[in-house]
Amino acid sequence: MKAIQIATVILAAGKGTRMRSALPKVLHPLAGKPLLTWVLEAAQALEPVKQLIVYGHGGEQVKAAIAADKVTWVEQAPQLGTGDAVRHALPHVGECSHILVLYGDVPQIGSGTLQDLCAGADDDSIRLLTTVLDNPTGYGRIIRDERGHVTAIVEEKDASGEQRAIKEVNTGIMLLPLKHAKNWIEALTPANAQGEYYLTDVIGMAAAQRLAVSAHNCAAAEVAGINDKMQLAAMEREVQQRQANALMQQGVTLADPARIDVRGSLLCGEDVAIDVNLVCEGEVILGDRVSIGANCVLRNCHIGSDTLVEAFTHIDGGHIGENSRVGPYARIRPGTHTAEEAHIGNFVEIKNSQIDRGSKINHLSYVGDSTVGKRVNIGAGTITCNYDGANKHRTIIGDDAFIGSDSQLVAPVEIGAGSTVGAGSTITKDTPAGELTLSRSKQITINGWKRPVKQPKKA
Repeated sequence: MKAIQIATVILAAGKGTRMRSALPKVLHPLAGKPLLTWVLEAAQALEPVKQLIVYGHGGEQVKAAIAADKVTWVEQAPQLGTGDAVRHALPHVGECSHILVLYGDVPQIGSGTLQDLCAGADDDSIRLLTTVLDNPTGYGRIIRDERGHVTAIVEEKDASGEQRAIKEVNTGIMLLPLKHAKNWIEALTPANAQGEYYLTDVIGMAAAQRLAVSAHNCAAAEVAGINDKMQLAAMEREVQQRQANALMQQGVTLADPARIDVRGSLLCGEDVAIDVNLVCEGEVILGDRVSIGANCVLRNCHIGSDTLVEAFTHIDGGHIGENSRVGPYARIRPGTHTAEEAHIGNFVEIKNSQIDRGSKINHLSYVGDSTVGKRVNIGAGTITCNYDGANKHRTIIGDDAFIGSDSQLVAPVEIGAGSTVGAGSTITKDTPAGELTLSRSKQITINGWKRPVKQPKKA
């Protein structure tokens, strides 16, 4: 049997009124990715010849938000039902033999399920994905004849009382042979309660032509749709629980599996321990024996082995070297790279800087656009003044330098290796290596000065 040539058609034109949001429904995030992206990735695993997305409400916003190569965008305006959406897509499917219809608000469909649905398909049958629900309210019911063959799908609003008792329902996902689909789609009429063109009507047309309709059952969780914020929140918890379970199966210790959110990818080495309320975004890598404290945010960063990240630390786009210590309450911003054995302490912010081995910035400091050498100690309250109101400038601090507390290093400036900057200094010029440099006003005492006394209020 020859391999079929598939065009995937993702229907993503609906407004999503029940979401009560200006954001198109298919762009609402699930575990950090738009709903539509989940479906697109599942479809791409089939390596389709053509990939089409039918858009409508908020179309330009949808197109701008989805980074997808080799996708053909098809506008549906106005939105007159699923059959009408596929009618708009048909002129763009090219020489494909089959179209696989998917939905942009059904994000948990698995690529394996889709591969099973499509395996061994031919030009004279329909493949239909169904599921069984204890409460099928709102779904189209699968109608079978006395031999168990699928003969039709009846939408709930058009179903009789007997038909509404059926628990096998249509997921909307189906594989149609293009050989017949064009005629079926053209024959659709809006003769139903909604006044729309139902794609499901092609099932009855196929049965009338004595063509096979093959129903493939799948788990209900895979085909759950998102229609409101409650459903979105429930699915978020399901996805996060699956991710937490996978991490624990890999050996990661989670203080509470219900209190971790992975909104991207999290790759962990051996013996990683994670306290509660971690949020991971983008691509995060944790080396062996990394420990993450409570209430941290990690985004697009790499944490080296044997490093402790203490509570309430925010690392965004940084690389933290091995055997280091960061936090609590530290903020690491993009462009930061610390070598091994660095200490970044409480209420320290670092941006676009390189911190070499063994250096310490332990308290209440800001280091931006800087190159810090080995074994440097930067005292509390130190600021690198890197911005002049128009341009950023760099501060260079040599190996073994000591920066006293409450100092300001006004860039561009270079602090010599082994030099000391006295506490409370404002440094505007390069300092020589191995010397003490300081700038302070003369300390004076005013003899006999009296502190003002608060005057009593007048009656």
